[in-house]
Amino acid sequence: MNESQKRRVSRLKRQARVRKKVRGTTECPRLSVFRSAKHIYAQIIEDATGKTLAAASTISKDIDLAQSGNVDAAKAVGASIAKKALDQNITQVVFDRNGFLYQGRVQALADAAREAGLKL
Repeated sequence: MNESQKRRVSRLKRQARVRKKVRGTTECPRLSVFRSAKHIYAQIIEDATGKTLAAASTISKDIDLAQSGNVDAAKAVGASIAKKALDQNITQVVFDRNGFLYQGRVQALADAAREAGLKL
């Protein structure tokens, strides 16, 4: 197993460990974040039915950024997902960092969602 495979397996173990406790309900759905080298994605998920209530990413058309893999892009995605959630009367979510460290782009997305009115 090479180094990138080890990192991925470690992240998936952290993800599974956290997912045991972090569950989204109808009143408080889960805000899940995924980051890749070029993009960042956010979804609001209700785990009881398994439905995605809202989604935003750097590849969506409402976010126009030349550099999509940076902190500014993450802030734009955080503001966008918060706006979509508030349009559906979702004010409180539980944050799922998906096994990623809470720093950099993941933290910027969460902070932007808080500033836009979501309670994490």
